[in-house]
Amino acid sequence: MNLEQLRGFVAVAELGHFTRASEKLHLAQPSLSRQISTLEQELGAELFHRARGNISLTAAGETLLPRARRMLADAEAIRSEMAELAGLQRGRVRLGATPTLCISLVAEVLRAFHDAYPGVELQLVEGGSNLLIEQLAGGAVDMALVTMSDGQPVAGPALVRTPLLTEELVVVSSADAQPITDGSIDLEGLAQLPLVALADSYDLRGATDAAFEAAGLTPSLVVEGAEMDAVLRFVERGLGVAVVPATVPVDRPTLRSARLTDPQLERTIVLAHRSDVNPTRAAAAMRAVIVSTADYLAARSPETLHPVRPTS
Repeated sequence: MNLEQLRGFVAVAELGHFTRASEKLHLAQPSLSRQISTLEQELGAELFHRARGNISLTAAGETLLPRARRMLADAEAIRSEMAELAGLQRGRVRLGATPTLCISLVAEVLRAFHDAYPGVELQLVEGGSNLLIEQLAGGAVDMALVTMSDGQPVAGPALVRTPLLTEELVVVSSADAQPITDGSIDLEGLAQLPLVALADSYDLRGATDAAFEAAGLTPSLVVEGAEMDAVLRFVERGLGVAVVPATVPVDRPTLRSARLTDPQLERTIVLAHRSDVNPTRAAAAMRAVIVSTADYLAARSPETLHPVRPTS
């Protein structure tokens, strides 16, 4: 039994098809079939029920599948650890982040990390804060950049939480339209402008709606339910204004931002990782890059971004 045989077995089991599995593995189908047949001979048991157009696991295959996955994961972990001993010339980092952070802080982080460690593979998982905490607890990511507002804790087992920045929410408009002239706007003034609102799945949409309700105001929605990229495109084309985190309009000359006052809304960006898992050298290097990039962004926008941990 060898790793190539196990890799082929897992691919066929997951895809239910020899041809698709061979394509995924970049392996000729006859070679894959020979690997599986040899594995079955060595184990003394058939692993698949083979019927025309239908491949399913036998009882022996069902027993082997979770063990094969663990063996392949262990082999990958060994490769990563050995590669890191060579000085981060190879390796892998799995980073989770919320959608709004992916188009701001994370974009800067990945560029800086890739420049410093071009041989390290980067895997990004995008999702909401709660989903990312679940992914972190299950070992699907090495660390996650999540957000919290109004002091709400980031839940999750055995997590280390490092607050990075407190970020104001700002109002963005098209640089050409310029409906806000003095650099700030209060909630009452915002309610009078056409508003492009994010989908309900965004935490900051909930925070904005709650602020309007608390003030007894009704926003003038022109479009609602869009994802962040679409919201920014609509604003760039002059359809209306939008409430977004302060890092979003950085380096976007087609947008103009104004501070939101009375009330001032903000959120905290948090870097989370498990306390019961020792970080690889690549993961430790990624954490350092994230912290330094957060400091850099805060220095560029001191009015709307505020570090919330000691800097060295």
